Amino acid sequence: MATSTSGSTNSSSGLGSAAARGVGAAATWGALAGVGASMTMAAYAMLAAATYQHSGFFTPLYHIASVFASPQTMMTSMQQAMMGDSFYFTLAPAAAGAVIHMMVGAVFGALFGIGAALLRLRLRGTILVAAALVWGVVVFAVSTWVGLPLAAAIFGSGDQIRNMTSMVGFGTFLIEHLLFGLMLGLLLLLEHRSHRH
Repeated sequence: MATSTSGSTNSSSGLGSAAARGVGAAATWGALAGVGASMTMAAYAMLAAATYQHSGFFTPLYHIASVFASPQTMMTSMQQAMMGDSFYFTLAPAAAGAVIHMMVGAVFGALFGIGAALLRLRLRGTILVAAALVWGVVVFAVSTWVGLPLAAAIFGSGDQIRNMTSMVGFGTFLIEHLLFGLMLGLLLLLEHRSHRH
């Protein structure tokens, strides 16, 4: 009788540790996919800024960096774009903006992976990509109405962070997040398929 109880305890603890490993793996792969997805999102934002927005190719990176730094580089980039130079570049704020953006992408990617694992969602194929697209819309809403205002309040960043969505344009900001979700789903789909072979 004692042996049977001990065996069932060991079995359940083994299942628990396997589940924890599964969630950990889902978070890791989600974070990696989130970084890749954030790069796609940033590429679109930068192309939009250099073309139909006429605000400067690197301005989105300077905009993100201004959560911690002065928005002066962002403003200078926009002014240079108005005068015909769309490629005003300063390394430190550009690098800071890229790193911040990728870190946020990793967090949202990991949350998607953890959520899918904890809810035991059998996300495969087009369902995985569709779920990630929906997640992109959720990230858009959370960023717009919670994350950005909160970051502005915590870090004293100012209106350029609090009102980032309206400054970028709701349509462009939504497309950026849809691209984030799409790429997140596609990268996780590739990861799932590679593990099946």
